Amino acid sequence: MLLRQWAWLAGLGLAAVSLAASAEEGKLRLFNWSDYMDPAIIDAFETETGIEVVQNYYNSNAELFSKLTAGGDAQYDLIVPSDYFVPRLIDAGLIQPLAAEGEELEGHDNILAEFRAPSYDPEGDYTVPYLWGATGIVYNTETWPDPAPSWGLLYDPEVNADYPFALLKGDAQFTFGTACAFQGAGFDCVGQAPWVEAARLVIETRGRDNFVGFVDATAAIEQVAKGVIHVGVAYNGDLAGKRAGDPETYGKLGFFIPKEGSQRWVDALAIPARAPNPEAARAFIEYLLRPEIAAQLANYNFYTTPNEAALPLVNDALREPPVMPDEAARERLHFTPSVSGEELELLQELWNEARSR
Repeated sequence: MLLRQWAWLAGLGLAAVSLAASAEEGKLRLFNWSDYMDPAIIDAFETETGIEVVQNYYNSNAELFSKLTAGGDAQYDLIVPSDYFVPRLIDAGLIQPLAAEGEELEGHDNILAEFRAPSYDPEGDYTVPYLWGATGIVYNTETWPDPAPSWGLLYDPEVNADYPFALLKGDAQFTFGTACAFQGAGFDCVGQAPWVEAARLVIETRGRDNFVGFVDATAAIEQVAKGVIHVGVAYNGDLAGKRAGDPETYGKLGFFIPKEGSQRWVDALAIPARAPNPEAARAFIEYLLRPEIAAQLANYNFYTTPNEAALPLVNDALREPPVMPDEAARERLHFTPSVSGEELELLQELWNEARSR
């Protein structure tokens, strides 16, 4: 009797596991930045595959990392980390290879060569690029009709002595990179000496009467348009999207990539280490690699697609500045170096100091 009861209970357990597996097979849990996916793409994918896409959102790479380390790597099937965060995810064992050794996702050969084995994922095993863009300076062209394309518009009090300005909120390494670039150490600076000098410049900048604070990139565009600030930091695609939707309001805003160098960023697709449904994640990645879908995604977000086969299909605005930087501007762009361990601790300590003093 005991054996029969055990077998019956075991059968219930196996049935529960089977039902759970069936539920997982029918869903894709996407953890993404907010408003970063065209809902029409989701609808079409669901119709074609029968897989339900459930989206949750995060507001920073730090929030993504925190969620994954707290068990989220077993809750989500697909994530969209920024390039410099990818090595941290790999080192922490939080993401898995996209395909078995020797295999390749369908459509992967559509990716531009420069994105197939990037510095943040040298073998291209863990990520597929989603969208890419540039970070630069947004400014009021009525205040500065023809400014020198330099970080000095933010950091040099002789260039901007009176007009309100802001720095980018929340990104320590980026802000130190801009300060390093202005000081001649290069945007991709790493280490104690350049970071200490960058922190000093940020502290000096915060002390100026016309500094209004740290704001995120979208807010900077809005504040320049409203005259709250006259210059700030923004992403090229955000500004292009605003201009397209309301040229009267945003037409007076200019954008440039500083001559000293700035950030070339890539957001990438990756599968968490213990994803409940990695096959659904791979199916969705392959769907996004289709040229017409990649173009649709780029057109929705006003960012540049890394999909070479999709480039002829994107809107004209995405083939010219500010969305597509010209060749000279692209040469000034750099990936943000990934840092970890003691370097990361030092970075955070200096950033806390720079913001509090």
